[in-house]
Amino acid sequence: MGREEALLFAKEGATVVATDINEAAVQAVVQEIEAGGGQAAAYAHNVSSEEAWVSVVDQTIKTYGKVDILVNNAGISHAVGLLDTTVEQWNKVMSINLTSTFLGMKHVIPHMQANNGGSIVNISSIAGLSGGSGAGAYTASKGAVRMLTKAAAVDFGKDHIRVNSVHPGFIETPMSAEFVNNKQMLQWFLSQTALPRVGRASEVAEAVLFLASDESAYITGVELPVDGGVTAK
Repeated sequence: MGREEALLFAKEGATVVATDINEAAVQAVVQEIEAGGGQAAAYAHNVSSEEAWVSVVDQTIKTYGKVDILVNNAGISHAVGLLDTTVEQWNKVMSINLTSTFLGMKHVIPHMQANNGGSIVNISSIAGLSGGSGAGAYTASKGAVRMLTKAAAVDFGKDHIRVNSVHPGFIETPMSAEFVNNKQMLQWFLSQTALPRVGRASEVAEAVLFLASDESAYITGVELPVDGGVTAK
């Protein structure tokens, strides 16, 4: 999803700063953007590290002068039941899914305040809207992202900073491949949706672009499901 978001934003004229703990992967995305005539930079980034956030934000400001949009997209899945989840697993899920979102906002918002505005889009999940079975830590982390988004929207609206969350459903990505490629699991996925198909990462990117853009100028503190109608049931 992050790749599709970066490509779409660049296509729409944004200068993209793409980050990932996998430096080779994010460099490949930037090369693809540049090959298409766009502008982008790639930084290796451990999103659970405050030191890494400080470094990435400082480099971005030094190079480009400001940050207009922040998309907190990093995340891992954890399909393990609550009673079988270790403290170490819990902390890892929280650090990547939730703490990274907190750190991103903590270190970017002051620059947005100085620039008199900005838009933040936090990627949550349909698991952040309703209780899921067998994934307590993941569900808790995504629910917390949803509410952290609302808290930030209330706190920083006065600074003309909008903060919204996107909640993907069953989207075909490398992270979901083991489930989507399993015939029985795929049939279960499809039985949960109103639209009879799995979503595309590009469709999530379109929702993120809308919330980041001036076309959603009076929208803040909302959660936007991109789920084929799972949460409509």
